[in-house]
Amino acid sequence: MDSGRWRGGAVSRGMLPLLALHAVNEYYRLPWKPPVTAGLLAANTLIYLRPSFLDSLLPFVDEVWFNPHLILKNKDMKRFFLSVFYHVDESHLVYNMMSLLWKGIQLETSMGSTEFASMVVALLGLSQGITLLLAKFLLVFFDYGRPYYSEYAVGFSGLLFAMKVVLNSHSENFTNVHGLIVPARYAAWAELILIQMFVPRVSFLGHLGGILAGILYLKLKGSYSGPNPLTTIIRELTDLLRWPVRFIRSTFRLRRRRILGRGTVGGGERRSLSGTWRCQACTYDNSDWLSNCEMCGTSRSSESGGFLRQVSPRSHDLSLEELRRRRVERFG
Repeated sequence: MDSGRWRGGAVSRGMLPLLALHAVNEYYRLPWKPPVTAGLLAANTLIYLRPSFLDSLLPFVDEVWFNPHLILKNKDMKRFFLSVFYHVDESHLVYNMMSLLWKGIQLETSMGSTEFASMVVALLGLSQGITLLLAKFLLVFFDYGRPYYSEYAVGFSGLLFAMKVVLNSHSENFTNVHGLIVPARYAAWAELILIQMFVPRVSFLGHLGGILAGILYLKLKGSYSGPNPLTTIIRELTDLLRWPVRFIRSTFRLRRRRILGRGTVGGGERRSLSGTWRCQACTYDNSDWLSNCEMCGTSRSSESGGFLRQVSPRSHDLSLEELRRRRVERFG
């Protein structure tokens, strides 16, 4: 999360093509492509680029800066939720998206897309809420309002700190944090201190809020044994959105099956599927479009509007070996 004032529009310095190339390469190597991570990458990048077809829909950065004073004074939920997806420059965006690509792929692959999406929503609300409470706490109890309560900040990094805590929560390994070898479970704390030392413009409170949000999320998840309500809601919404696609696919398959007339070989019962007739010589279900059995060549006749199957005399003389030979010749 970067703090300060907006310094200009989306001027590319050649880093975005490298980000796109890296993301495509990572996804190409994966047997399963995590969709939620890809969606988050696309959303952050499109908001930064502001293409013409989205320009009228997206608020400007001056309307979404995360500022505790303005959020509490005006009850501005737009600043509370949308500031995460805005970035001050190309390097800010690319650094955060490279980190999101690495963390998101690992977490979504291990948790599943629905659980990962619910975690992102929960961490977003927790990290922003904790940052807001910390700023208010410093103002009320220490009269320390200027640096934090009135600062302007945007960026995805607070959420990335929370994701780092979740990702490394059960790790017993060591990791490299900007040249410093530390236990993986404490990597977020080490990165918080190092980034604040070498990049003083970043939002210390936003990053700290992200770390505390990750810890709180793990505590809540560990103490609650029931199903995650956010996961249930997201799963229901996903199923609702997928329903039209499933309906179109099932309709297309049914129509294709009826036109092609592919059936199944069943027992000797006379009942057959709608739109098909069953050959009594070989019990193969044929399409109503056909007048001869597709399997053995037996002719079909109708009587009184019903479908009565008459078997030609020669089909009674077919031996099992001859019938098997005809099937092999017909279907390879």
